[in-house]
Parts: sequence; structure tokens; C-alpha cells
Amino acid sequence: MYAQTNNMEKIEKIRKAFVEYVLENGQTPPSFFAFAKKLKMTEADLYEFYGSFEAIEGDLWLSFFEQAKATAEAEEVYQTKYSVREKFLAVMYTWVEILKANRSFVVFSHSKLKPPVARNPQALGDFKRVFTVFAQDLLYEGRESREVQPRPAFISGRYSDALWMQAVYVLEFWIKDRSRGFEMTDSAIEKSVNTAFDLLAPSALDSILDFAKFVYQNR
Repeated sequence: MYAQTNNMEKIEKIRKAFVEYVLENGQTPPSFFAFAKKLKMTEADLYEFYGSFEAIEGDLWLSFFEQAKATAEAEEVYQTKYSVREKFLAVMYTWVEILKANRSFVVFSHSKLKPPVARNPQALGDFKRVFTVFAQDLLYEGRESREVQPRPAFISGRYSDALWMQAVYVLEFWIKDRSRGFEMTDSAIEKSVNTAFDLLAPSALDSILDFAKFVYQNR
């Protein structure tokens, strides 16, 4: 337990030092050796935790989402009353609040991503992997509660990708948002997420297709 706690403290120290260097210098450190020296660590010690500056950056993106998810899930109302739509909204709102607290770093890191970000995530890779598991769990819950409509595999198999696209859209919108308190981002989250879940939910089109299938099979 002590070793685990000690390792987490070192990881947090590395993350913090990396962010500080980036914000103060507008670039990543020149070498792992120089960065380790700044941390008063050996280069070998640093490599025990991260293999590259890209790995540190990716871990920061992952930590922002994991913190948002944990914070939202800790609320009793999340576990007892929220629909899957409301759970996704809660995590998205919380995620943006955490991004706000780290905006300078997020803007710097985002500026290095090659478009399209959704298809070529680079530093977002670990974040995307964990996000996808979160989305798939929500979608399973939604199918169980009938908030999400089961459709042919070639469609429903892309549902988690659609939610990832929602997260990327929110991120891109927030990066460009110049409204006071980023209030337009809040509107973007609400409108985009509601639209996505309206499309995932059972609809009149599903009834029409089901009826057409019935007619075809019983002609």
C-alpha cells in the first residue's frame, strides 16, 4: 500500500512538473535527461513511470476524464435517479469543468493534434479507450432500460463511436468558445447530447421498419 501511494505521489509530481514546464516555456522539455534533473530524479527513475513526453501528455488527458467520471458517479442522484442520457450529460458537464481548470495546458496539447482528432487521437488514445468502455457500459444499461433501441449490428455497433464523436465535438467547441464563462459550451453539450440520445432511442422509424419487416415476412 505504501509503495502504491508513493508511486502515485511521484506520478502526480511528474504530471505537475510537466504541465508547469509546458506553460512556462510553450513547449515540451528538451530531453528526458533535462526533465529528470529538474525533478531531482535519475532518467532511469523517470522511465519507470513514463516512456516518453507523449505518454505523460496522454496520461493527463486520461486523468481529466477519469476524474470527471469518478466525480459524477459519486453523486447519489447519478446512481439512483439518472437516466443514461442524464448520466452522459453529467459526465460531459463535469469533464468540461475539469478542462476549464486546465485550459492553458489543454489548448496547448490540443494544438498539436492532427485533424481529424476523432480518427487520429494520438495523445487522446488512452482517454478514448477508457471513454469507449464507459460509453459501452452506458449503452448496455440503456438497452436494458429500453432507452437505447437495439438495431442491426452494423448500426448499433457504431453507437459508442457516435458518443466518442460527441465528446470530440464538445472538446472542439469548447476550445473555440469565447463566450463568458463558456456558457455556449454548456448549450452545445445539452443540444448535441440530447440529439444523439434522441437518435439512439426508439422512434417512429423503428416501428415503421418493424411493420415493414412483418408485412414482408407474412406476404
